[in-house]
Amino acid sequence: MPANLTPQYYAAEENYKRAANPEDKMKALQEMLAIIPKHKGTERLQGDIKKKIARLKEDGKKKKQAKSGFNPFGVEKQGAGQVVLAGYPNSGKSSLVGILTRAKVKIADYPFSTALPVSGMMPYKDTFIQLVDTPPLALDNVPSGLIGTFKEADALLIVIDASTAECLEQLEGLTTVLQEREVIDLSEDGFIIAPLPFIIVASKVDHPDAAENLEVLRELWPKLEMLEVSNNGRGLENLRVRLYKMLNIIRIYGKVTGKPVEKERPFILKKGSTVLDFAGQVHKDFPEKLKSALVWGSSKFDGQAVPREYVLEDEDIVELQL
Repeated sequence: MPANLTPQYYAAEENYKRAANPEDKMKALQEMLAIIPKHKGTERLQGDIKKKIARLKEDGKKKKQAKSGFNPFGVEKQGAGQVVLAGYPNSGKSSLVGILTRAKVKIADYPFSTALPVSGMMPYKDTFIQLVDTPPLALDNVPSGLIGTFKEADALLIVIDASTAECLEQLEGLTTVLQEREVIDLSEDGFIIAPLPFIIVASKVDHPDAAENLEVLRELWPKLEMLEVSNNGRGLENLRVRLYKMLNIIRIYGKVTGKPVEKERPFILKKGSTVLDFAGQVHKDFPEKLKSALVWGSSKFDGQAVPREYVLEDEDIVELQL
């Protein structure tokens, strides 16, 4: 059956072909559907128009969701774990990230020089830990996106400036706002009870007034872990070690039968992971095929055969038996 399309329909179709944006395309398609003759000869054409309308609506919905879900403070995780820094303006967190990772952070004497997060990779042993410098917190205006970045991190560093008498106010203000936003949680006596681990870093401890300020802080917050660092290198190695431990991870080295172990790029797993967990990291199909494994390191003797449920430890060497 012939379609017998009208001149008005062809005009609407031409508008659709010339449309430069989704809104004009939608308008033209809706007009085409409204004026097309409704009979058996146009059923297929009507179906095509409806599919195009549906596709445009779906594309518009996806773009809207993507736009509304965009977080300008979000940072893609890399390395063995992501540690995000939080602090007041000029607290020294940017300098700390720059020294530990050589990232191109912006350091200035004026406040709020960091507008968006800057990340860098801190080398530790044979792996890398991602440190993220964030815009300084203004307690009366904390963006929800920045709070999301804190919550999604693997660990948090709260940086205070030990050179100023306001360091106590900084510590109290930061812990208060982070607790109110459910980023961290402290018991009444100062113990950490939240799943997100964090430590306090007192920067600029080489300043003449730092020792007295720190004494007051430790007297008022005796249960809270606090590390002392300075830009001249004091405390930085201790901080590196503590960051690695805080991530609660282990490094596992894979070994292929008949070949030497590869120790350049370890697999990173959470503490308590098993041989089966390791197999899943090596390849998604391996857990189903896995029978057992040979382990060097935590086992009683080198190359000991262990079951799939065997709990691995840091620096174990594992040869999967498929």
